[in-house]
Amino acid sequence: MSGHTHDHIDWADRLVLLRAADTLDAPAQAAIAARLAAKLPANPTVIDLGCGAGGMSTHFAQALATQHGGTIILVDATPELLHEAERAVRAAADAAQNNRADNPALPPERRGHVASEGDGDHRTSGAGSSNHTAATGSRTPTAEVRAAVADGDEDAAASSGGTAPTAEVRAAVADVAAADLATAGGTAPTVEVRAIVADLADSALPDLLPAADLVWASRVVHHLPDQQAAIGTLAAVARAGGVVALAEGGLSFSCLPWDLGVGRPGLEDRLQAAQAEWFVGMREGIDGAVPMPYGWTVALERAGLAEVGSFSALVDHPAPGPDGLTDYVHHHLSRLATHGADHLADEDRATLASLLDPDSSHYLGKRRDLFLLGARTVHHGRRP
Repeated sequence: MSGHTHDHIDWADRLVLLRAADTLDAPAQAAIAARLAAKLPANPTVIDLGCGAGGMSTHFAQALATQHGGTIILVDATPELLHEAERAVRAAADAAQNNRADNPALPPERRGHVASEGDGDHRTSGAGSSNHTAATGSRTPTAEVRAAVADGDEDAAASSGGTAPTAEVRAAVADVAAADLATAGGTAPTVEVRAIVADLADSALPDLLPAADLVWASRVVHHLPDQQAAIGTLAAVARAGGVVALAEGGLSFSCLPWDLGVGRPGLEDRLQAAQAEWFVGMREGIDGAVPMPYGWTVALERAGLAEVGSFSALVDHPAPGPDGLTDYVHHHLSRLATHGADHLADEDRATLASLLDPDSSHYLGKRRDLFLLGARTVHHGRRP
């Protein structure tokens, strides 16, 4: 199978950029995964459609291991990407499970705790469970709160604990449950990872996959010919009561100062406008493309989903930024230069060439003022 998909983009060729983006998106992805995982039952099935390099599902693996375990099914039409995603997600699942295995009983400390929503980062930590809940201003969950959360009774949990349980409290409760299981002779939660080569545009996809408690698709639906039909397929993959979540839209990422000392100021604004023009042409060039003249939440409602809503996660790396940021910005601007070639003035194309040329005095690799700022938006609904 070719790496090219409906949008004629060679995604396998863009693997380096996808990996870099996943690394920089990781704090936002971890927060999104924790928030969605809190909606799921014990031992859920999560399907990541159009999984790319697997970055998001590494966080689903960590979230499930922190809670009750479960199954992650990776789906992509590009085998090269699917292979990389399976490797990355299995490694994340194994690491999370090994952290638990270090101390199956867990309390009084959550050895190898995997960070979830609200943590400062997503590195492993030796912090105790009391620190985990204290980070949100909560005390260690009482027996009443633990029982209420385990039963899925939000009102009772709030009445017993003062406020509705956060994702962190849920994680702490899950740790207690895992410890009780280990004490009783059971085993800690496990995360199974499976990979399937398939195309989201295939209307028969629901027959190829098991019913899922969470169907996730990140920045993939807008590359398909009929976006509304694709969302209908996502909804059909979810089981009754299951969640469908799309990462689409948000705020465009910025990474450059307004005045670069070369060319006209405001280059990035013009690059984003050129990218928008390219996107229009990309959609028009997809065989059988069908317009969708309304927003993503309306599309979810039209697919028959209930409890539709949205939330966003900030990606914020101030200058000079973490390791890898310069390489990511270079890849990002190289792609924009290719996409925007027909929509940029000659002066802007010359400025881009100078920024991307290692031999230029204006090479971006020599700068210390690069940053990354934007937002990922998730639209979600539940199948009745």
